Amino acid sequence: MRFFSPSRVTELAPSSEKDFPVTPVHALHAGRSVVPRGRLSGLLGENPRLALFVTLATSLLALPLVVIVYSFLQPAAGSTLAGLWQSVLPRYIGNSAMLALIVGVGVAIIGTGSAWLVTACQFPGRRAFEWLLILPLAVPAYVMAYAYTEFLAHPGPVQTLLRDVTGWGPRDYWFPRIRTLEGAAVMFTFVLYPYVYLLARTAFLTQSVSAFEAARVLGRSPWEAFIRVALPMARPAIVIGVALALMETLADYGTVAHFAVPTFTTGIYRSWFSMGDRIAAAQLAGALLTFVFVLIWIERIQRGKARYQTARSTLPIQRFRLKGWASFGAFLFCCFPLVIGFALPIGLLIELAIEGGHSLFGPRYAGFVRNSFLLASLAAVITVMIAIALPTVQRLAKAPILGFAVRFAAMGYAIPGSIIAVGVLIPMAGFDNWLDALMRERFGVSTGLLLTGTLLGLLFAYTVRFLAVALAPVESAFERITPHMDDAARVLGARKTRVFTSVHAPLLTGGILTGALIVFVDVMKELPATLILRPFNFETLATQAFRLASDERLAEAATPSLVIVAVGLIPVYLISRQIRRLRAEEAS
Repeated sequence: MRFFSPSRVTELAPSSEKDFPVTPVHALHAGRSVVPRGRLSGLLGENPRLALFVTLATSLLALPLVVIVYSFLQPAAGSTLAGLWQSVLPRYIGNSAMLALIVGVGVAIIGTGSAWLVTACQFPGRRAFEWLLILPLAVPAYVMAYAYTEFLAHPGPVQTLLRDVTGWGPRDYWFPRIRTLEGAAVMFTFVLYPYVYLLARTAFLTQSVSAFEAARVLGRSPWEAFIRVALPMARPAIVIGVALALMETLADYGTVAHFAVPTFTTGIYRSWFSMGDRIAAAQLAGALLTFVFVLIWIERIQRGKARYQTARSTLPIQRFRLKGWASFGAFLFCCFPLVIGFALPIGLLIELAIEGGHSLFGPRYAGFVRNSFLLASLAAVITVMIAIALPTVQRLAKAPILGFAVRFAAMGYAIPGSIIAVGVLIPMAGFDNWLDALMRERFGVSTGLLLTGTLLGLLFAYTVRFLAVALAPVESAFERITPHMDDAARVLGARKTRVFTSVHAPLLTGGILTGALIVFVDVMKELPATLILRPFNFETLATQAFRLASDERLAEAATPSLVIVAVGLIPVYLISRQIRRLRAEEAS
C-alpha cells in the first residue's frame, strides 16, 4: 500500500479553478457555461422566454379578480355602493355572516367529534362509519334543499302524518319552516362537515401516540386527554376544514335562492339579470370578495400561530372500548349526520323520481346529460393540462417566478363562482361591444356577441375556479419525484421533453387522473357560474334541477339531482379507499 505525504497531496491538487473546473450537470449537457445572472434573470430561471410566456399566460387566470377590483374602485361606482348600503347591503352582510357562524360551529362539532370517535374509540359500526361519513360530500347543498323542502312542507309526508295521528287541522299546530336562514345553515352543515372530518381524522391518525398516552398515565380521562392534548394538536387541520366549508357556503347560490335567503350571491345574480346593473353586480362581487379574503386571512393567522411539531409513532393509536350508553351515544353521533346528510335525502329523491315518472333516458333529459358531460369533460381536460404544464415548466426551467404565478393562479378556488362569472362577463361583453362597433364603423358589418354567452367564457370561468383542485394532486405527485431522477436522466443524455415523457409522466398518472376526476365532478355540481355564463337555451343537469325546483316542480327536479349525486359518489369512493389504505398502513 502506498501513502502520500501532505506535501505530495498539495502538489497533486489543482492550483485554481481553471486547472479543474466544476460544471453542473445541467450546464454540461446544455452545452453552455455558467455565467452570473442578474436578479431578473435569476427569477426567470434557465429558460427565460418560456418562463416569461407561461407567467404572462397564467396571469390571465387572474383577470376576473382584476376586473372586480377595478370596478369596485371606480369613482362612478361610489353612488351605487352608497345606494346598496342604504337598501340591501346590510341585509346581505348580516345573512352571510350568520350563515358562516352557524355553519362554522356546526361543521366543527360534527366533523371533529365524528373523526375522533372513529379514530380513538371502539364501538359497533366504527369500521363502516370510517368511510360512510364521507358520503354527504357527494350531495350538493341545493339538491339536499330540494329534498327536505318536499319532505317537511305542509303537504309533505311529515306534516301529513302529524295531522293524521293527532287529528289537528292546518291551523291547530306550529311547525318549524325549513325555508329560512336557519334551515339553509342546517343544509350546509350536514353536507359540508366531511371537509372537517377528513382533515381532522388525518390529523388524529398522524399525531404522536405517546403524547395522548402520557396524558392518560398522568390521570386524565379520555375526554380530558382529548380536550387538552389531541384537540389542540389537530387545531390547524380543523381550522382549514372549517374555512373550506365556509367558502363553499358563501359560494352557494342554489340553496339560498331556493330558501329565499338574500345573500351576496343571490344579490349578484339579481343585480345582473333582474336589474341589468353591471356596476351593482360588480360592487356586490367586490364586497363578497373582501369577505372571502378576510376569511382566508383569519385562517392563515390561526394556522400560523398553531404550530405543533409531532412525530408519528410506529404504533397505531390504542382505541379504548366504549360500553353501555357511551357506545350507543357514539353510534348515534356518527349515524345522525349520515342519515340527515345522505341516506334520507337520497331516499326522498328516489321516491320523488319514481312518483314523477320522468325517465332519464328520454331525448330531453339525454340532452341535459350530454351538455353536462360535455362541459365537465372539456373543463377537466383544459384544467388538468394547465395543472400539468405549470409545475412541469417550473421544475424544468427552475424559474422562481413561476412559483408565484402558480400560487396566484390557484386563488380562484377560494372565490365564489358568481364573482368569477361577473369578472369574466364584464371584459367579454366589453370586447364584443368594442369589436362590433369597430366592424360597423369600418365595414358596416355587425359581429354580434362572439364571446359573451358562449361555452368559451363558461370554460374559462371553470378553469379559473377549479385550477387549484387539479393542481393540488399533480403537485403532490411531483413532490414524490426527486430531482436526482431528473439529473440521472440528463446525465444519460435525455432532453427535457424526454425527461417529462419518460420519467415524470408515468409517475404523475395517479395525480392527473385524481385531479381530472375531481374537476369533472365539481363542474357537474357548479351552479352560479353556469347560470350566469351559459349560452341561451343551454341547460345542464344542475341548471335544469334548479329551474324545476324554482317552479316548485320538485318531483321533476329529483331526476337530474340524483344523477349529480351519482357522479359525485365517484371521488367519494376514491377518498374512502385512500382512508382504508391509510388505516392498513397504520395497523401494519
